[in-house]
Amino acid sequence: MLIDSHCHLEYKGLVEDQSGVLSRAREAGVGAFLNISTKQSEWQQVVSTANREPDVFASVGIHPHEADEHEDLGRASLLEATRDARVIGIGETGLDYFYEYSDREVQAKLFRMHIDVARETGLPVIIHTRDAEDDTYEILVDEMEKGAFPALIHCFTASADFGRKVLDLGLTISLSGIVTFKNAKDLQAVAQEVPDNRLLVETDSPFLAPVPHRGKSCEPAFVADTARFLAELRGTEPKTLAEHTTRNFIKLFTKAKL
Repeated sequence: MLIDSHCHLEYKGLVEDQSGVLSRAREAGVGAFLNISTKQSEWQQVVSTANREPDVFASVGIHPHEADEHEDLGRASLLEATRDARVIGIGETGLDYFYEYSDREVQAKLFRMHIDVARETGLPVIIHTRDAEDDTYEILVDEMEKGAFPALIHCFTASADFGRKVLDLGLTISLSGIVTFKNAKDLQAVAQEVPDNRLLVETDSPFLAPVPHRGKSCEPAFVADTARFLAELRGTEPKTLAEHTTRNFIKLFTKAKL
């Protein structure tokens, strides 16, 4: 069984045929899905889908692109949203300096608030970081000194050095279809270094369709293509990689009932 550890089932490209999307993924061997939110207005929708579909789980959080629109989001609101039985993760949150749609200080403030709630609840923080390695790492180190919390870097595309440092902090690394791209040689090298017990796979659908689906709207079913590529890259069998990544998901997202 594979798990798509990061997808956006409420986004255009998936939501129009959500039942078909899920059916095709199940046929491809995907046994569970983590439906990710990026702003408060999505929370109810992702939770509703998770309550309707027994193999779908939900996250609640604010993407760094949306930070300015949620500057006044209270910690209590995020904490309360985690109480639903189907909410198993916090995020996605983090820092994005590539587009800088939101003020950097506001991004950092909300990132730290997500971590604080994760520390209290024990739910993992799902971290987005782009062109912000140094600040992301600095915040992670500072917050870890206040008390440990579970976390992962989703859709990892950062440097090998950053990868080693976050692994040393105890984080998990999730790889998307980007790792299958021909120009992703550096990422492929990092993908071979990640320990078996710290690896997840995801689609980030409807974005980033892996080879051989590039140019199409990505679906959770395509996580199987990424997993096959990774298995070959790492010199293992697809079944073995599926076993490792599923076990890792269950260990990290302890609230998930599978």
